[in-house]
Amino acid sequence: MLSKAGLAVIDALSTGREATAADLATDTEYSQTHLYEILDELVEAGLLDEHRGLNNQRRVHLADHPVVEAYRTLQSELSHVEWPDLLSAATLRVCWYLEKPRRVAEIAERLDITRQGVHKALSPLKHRAMLSPSGPEYALSADLAPLLAFARAVVQHEHRSRVRTLAPSATVEWCDPKRALVRVQTAADTEALEAAPDWRLTGLARFAEYGLQFFLAGEPAFWSAPEAELTPADIVCHTLVLDSGSRRVSYAMLLIEELDIDQETLMETAEWYELEPAVAAIYRSLQGEFDASAESPVSIPSEPEFIALKEQYGVS
Repeated sequence: MLSKAGLAVIDALSTGREATAADLATDTEYSQTHLYEILDELVEAGLLDEHRGLNNQRRVHLADHPVVEAYRTLQSELSHVEWPDLLSAATLRVCWYLEKPRRVAEIAERLDITRQGVHKALSPLKHRAMLSPSGPEYALSADLAPLLAFARAVVQHEHRSRVRTLAPSATVEWCDPKRALVRVQTAADTEALEAAPDWRLTGLARFAEYGLQFFLAGEPAFWSAPEAELTPADIVCHTLVLDSGSRRVSYAMLLIEELDIDQETLMETAEWYELEPAVAAIYRSLQGEFDASAESPVSIPSEPEFIALKEQYGVS
């Protein structure tokens, strides 16, 4: 995650200037020794470019990168805030969940930290009146959309960088601060993630362990959620995130039927993927109300098609 020192460097360079470590030490008040480490990290992450100037002196400037562009937008639209002083890595992680009102306990559970930790991360935002409290819930104020966009760019970059050290072809399809769903494009990258302890095969490729073996075309998907179980509800949601076409929805419905996944359980999981309308439509179909209208949030198969699919795979 982007550190406060790293953010201070990005802030100091956001005007487009070049600078040496000595220049940045003056601007940020971090020591040159510490800044050399920070510059190495930012260059490796692709956030800075560097070259050698006079006397072989190291000079850096901001790279063309989504995190940099998101910060520039944040800074230009809310220039009255000293963002490097305000934003820690913990605060950025908590910001991810503040697009709508959420309880502290809910955020703490999702991040696997204490409620006290969430309150501490929220504290700088509270002091600047940047939160819209609604009862026991918190959300970012409406004018802080650039902060949410920046937090999300930082988190997505972190996951992308982490997975690409193992699988260079990987693309992040969904993530939050602790979890990531990715696809890979090569056999070598598939093998690398299969061997990695923090990554697990998911999506349609995972259905086989439940007796549903499909012909798989396309790119394999992997899930990383350290110290968390990969549940059938997650697998259904991953399948829908990756492809919401009628055929994939049919397969997701088969898994729900085969494992008798409770609707309430799946809806709770679907909330984090913003799939509640799609899952509700699926359960209406499983209860006999097949909806083929254009207003349906997901592409539902026809009833005869789904019955034939169940017979083909022996799902009662």
